[in-house]
Amino acid sequence: MEMEVVFPGGKKVDVHYNGFVIPTDQDRESGGEGSAPEPFALFLAALASCAGIYVLSFCETRGIPTAGLKLVQRTISGPEGKGLARIELEVVLPPEFPEKYEKAVLRVADQCAVKRAILNPPEISLSARRA
Repeated sequence: MEMEVVFPGGKKVDVHYNGFVIPTDQDRESGGEGSAPEPFALFLAALASCAGIYVLSFCETRGIPTAGLKLVQRTISGPEGKGLARIELEVVLPPEFPEKYEKAVLRVADQCAVKRAILNPPEISLSARRA
């Protein structure tokens, strides 16, 4: 997998991947236009959406309706409001969700590949070359 990062102007940073453009920007307080999510927000969104696809697939496989089903992710900052101390992910089940699957759907959400990558981080190497 390869992604290309380009700088279209201002504080914007776009990622080109597989025919998609994933835009990012900084908020106005940080000198950006606030025109797109900040990169860290996309990181958090990757975690939530990964857990979400696992939950969705679990329900679809079992014929469980997904109307009213959602995930809510909350972040807890570290001391003095800095850093990230905790991420809470809550699966909100509709009233008609089968009780027998409640623990199983949590186990499935916990298998998210993004979470596994965070818990077992890869080596990240940097290099430079001239175009």
